[in-house]
Amino acid sequence: MITHELFHTLHQLSRHLTNKLNEALSPVGLYGSQWAVIFVLKTKGSLTQRELCDYLFVEAPPMTRTIQRLVKQGYVKQVSGKDKRAKYIELTEEALKLYPDWESVVNEVNQSLLQHFPEKSQEELLTLQNSWLKQLL
Repeated sequence: MITHELFHTLHQLSRHLTNKLNEALSPVGLYGSQWAVIFVLKTKGSLTQRELCDYLFVEAPPMTRTIQRLVKQGYVKQVSGKDKRAKYIELTEEALKLYPDWESVVNEVNQSLLQHFPEKSQEELLTLQNSWLKQLL
């Protein structure tokens, strides 16, 4: 059945891509999950933990652990919002300084993974993924 095969392949691909990203980020002391948080904060600005969870489709406990690691590494900080109960997560100056290096590592691994994938196919895949994601949201 093609449905089973399609989803099995997607899960396998996702695992493989995650492993490749983790291998590439290991020398700079990050994991893919940490990079995801850093990337979102860089592109969207400070967010609450709940907003990060919702955007990245991650449950609260693993997000808490990721944020705690990033705080310990000095890459994110928690700041109080107008409502003192809400804590916002934002990048530190250190993270902003290192961000171009991290982004370069991610771009390199992404390019290596796509090197034998024609640009037209990449564009088609992106269109399909975005369309599917919009239907799920």
